[in-house]
Order: sequence, then C-alpha cells, then structure tokens
Amino acid sequence: MRAGTFVYPWDVVGDPAAPGRLADLGVGSVTLASAYHSTRALTPRHPRHRIVTAAHAAVLYPPDGARWSGRALRPYEAGEWAPGDAYGEAADALADAGLEVHSWVVLAHNSRLGAEHPATSVVNAYGDRYPWAPCIARPDVRAHLVDLAAEAAVRPGAAGTELESCGWYGLAHLHAHDKTAGAALGDREQYLMSLCFCPSCRQGYGEEGVDPDTLAAAVRGALEPVWAGGPARGLDAFEAPVLAWRTRTARALQESAVAAVRAAAPPGFRVLLHADPLPHRCGANVGTDPVHVLAVADGVVTPAASVAPFAAAAGPDTVLAANFGVVTGMGGSPATLADDAKRAGAEGATELRLYHAGLASDADLALVARALRALG
Repeated sequence: MRAGTFVYPWDVVGDPAAPGRLADLGVGSVTLASAYHSTRALTPRHPRHRIVTAAHAAVLYPPDGARWSGRALRPYEAGEWAPGDAYGEAADALADAGLEVHSWVVLAHNSRLGAEHPATSVVNAYGDRYPWAPCIARPDVRAHLVDLAAEAAVRPGAAGTELESCGWYGLAHLHAHDKTAGAALGDREQYLMSLCFCPSCRQGYGEEGVDPDTLAAAVRGALEPVWAGGPARGLDAFEAPVLAWRTRTARALQESAVAAVRAAAPPGFRVLLHADPLPHRCGANVGTDPVHVLAVADGVVTPAASVAPFAAAAGPDTVLAANFGVVTGMGGSPATLADDAKRAGAEGATELRLYHAGLASDADLALVARALRALG
C-alpha cells in the first residue's frame, strides 16, 4: 500500500540529509505544508534548530501580489520560520530525492485573520467570537479561502494537493495555555458550542425557517446542564434545519475550492480533502457526506477509524488515505503501524498518511521504516 508522510518546509530547508532520510523510510510521497496555521514544532534532527515557532497562519511561499491586490482579506507571509519560497526550496529537495510532492493547504483555521478582522470569525450562541475559526458562511471569507486554495495548492512541481479545514471550524482548538476542560465537552457539546450566529449564519438559519434568536436561546438551554456537569440536551425540531444550513454551506465551499484548484492545475493533478464521514463535525477533518465529497474530490484523507463509510461510497479510482499518527509522544502508535494499516486496508483504505515524519523521534521513524518494509 502506498504511503506518504506530512512534512513542514522547515524540516527540510537547511538540512541536506532530510530528503534522503524521508526517502529511506519507504514512503513514496510527501505532503508538504504550503499554507499553514500557527504552531510550535519540534525539529529533532535539524542541524540549526530544535524548535520552530510559527507565530501566525501564513503561506510558506511568496503570494501572488496581483491576485491579492486591494483585498482586505489576503494571506499573510511567513516570518523568519519560513522566509522566501521555503515551500519551493523544500519541494525541489524532496523531488531530487525521488519523492512525489503534494501540497498541504490549511484553509478555515487562521487566528491572525480573526484578530485583525473580527467580523470574519465564528460567533457562538453566547456571543463569543472564535478568532481561530473563520466563518465559511461569509461571502468574503469564502472568496478568500477559494482563492487561497487555488494558489497554495498549485505550486510548481506539486502532483496534487490535500485541503485541510475545507469546511466548518469550531470550538476545538489547540490554544496556548488552554483552560477549557473544566466541563466535559463531548461530540454533541462541541457541536453546540461551534454553531455560528454571525449575520451570515443568522440569515442562513432564517432561510431554513428557523428564527436565529430562538435557536440561540435553544442552544444555550441545551448546554445549560453541561455547566453543572451533565450532558447536553438535544435541539429537537431545530436539529434538521440547522444541519441542513451548515451542510449546504460546507458543500458550497468544498465544491468551489476544488473547482478553483482544478482550474489552476495541470491535467492529472489530484485533489484530496481531509474529511470526517459525520456531517456535523468541525475542525481539520471537516464533516462531509461521503457520497457528496467523493463526487467532488478525487478522494479523502481521514482517520483510520473513519475509512469504512467512505469506502462504501468510493469508486474504483477513489483515493482513501488512512491517516495514522506515528509520533508516540503525541498519541501515535508506530509500533503497531503494520497491523493497523492492514486493518485499514481491509476496510477499504488505498493509501496511508503518516503524521508526521518531521516531528517524530529517531525511534519512531525506525518503527515506521520497519512497518513499511513489512507492508511491502
């Protein structure tokens, strides 16, 4: 089964040994970040640094000035953590090592955008803004994300792209000094806390026959038991129209983003979405309907446990990439990768994605190499 791994440009730029080390793992491709959110990342083998702090969401190449001229919402360039065309430099080095390069584009996850343009953010039922979560119902946000998808995906030498967060983002966020675990927020609670009440979403609920003020009050009422330590209640009659609005909005973004990438890309360019088979889900793996998303994109990258629902909707040429964490310190299990990959293959996975070779220790990488040899 073909395997690829995620990598940041700063894992490669300045480390001449990195491309060969990645090729020696046994992967055939690398998914290389071209537009990425803020992060603090370990680089355990780099000859010049051990920690990279990406201060804000940025493109890791020089953006096209003509495309973005005069627009309020435009991509931010990286700082010293990825100067110049860091993506292009890394991509060239990886290609020279015989690795196929795919771009990795993070879309609706951008804290700096929300800080500088607060009106772009998701607003919860209590009126709190989530600056890290651009609301995809806003026309200006959608237009920005679609153009960003096309530009960041179709980089020189890229054979395809993987679009992350191409849909709703919500409450869940790896935030600095996070202190949100005082109440248990499961799947339903996360969903309710992620419902947006910005002007665009309020209008959308109205189009579905729902009064937004009544809905916001219902959401707060459903969440009231949570703050006392219990589970959330349901939204009853509001459930279907709310999900209909959010599904329609997410589909419109996914269709537009994929179409824009295809229009900019050469023939044979492969477009995958990071996806979850449950339509209400938010985050990096956006909620989708498997039948719909596989009719739009060439396939998906999804957690290994979620492969089967996509397999049921897949055609003969569909790419179903099962995503496995391989960093032990981040909850991954490289020691069981071979057996886990076989199970994913039995459920319909056609490829593997490994998160994340740049972050993994030498011991983890040795286990990955052993597993990929065992899988052939």
